[in-house]
Amino acid sequence: MAAGRYRRFLKLCEEWPVDETKRGRDLGAYLRQRVAQAFREGENTQIAEPEACDQMYESLARLHSNYYKHKYPRPRDTSFSGLSLEEYKLILSTDALGEFKDMNKGMWKKLQERFAPRSSEKHKGWDQALSRPRT
Repeated sequence: MAAGRYRRFLKLCEEWPVDETKRGRDLGAYLRQRVAQAFREGENTQIAEPEACDQMYESLARLHSNYYKHKYPRPRDTSFSGLSLEEYKLILSTDALGEFKDMNKGMWKKLQERFAPRSSEKHKGWDQALSRPRT
């Protein structure tokens, strides 16, 4: 029975898309990682809680099939901001979020980061100060 569960999860992983713009934050990539951890021995993996495993699969399958999108349709495909789906994808990409993070830093913080000594240079200063004989 574990072999069947393993094959179902593999099929779900194959169908679940990976969004390359969300490096390190993508649900598809996270799902693949968790399935690899849970089924380390492949089809021979012993599952401690088969009911919980089946429930997890069913929940993920409903998300993947857009079950709730069809069950609770929206009257209009709009958002409070008025942005389109493509604009949201662009804004939420890892690269764009990094740029926004840099924009939010104040001028003082940017100058500190630019001119601050590197970690090895910090230690050199301490080493020199400690190695000088006191007079």
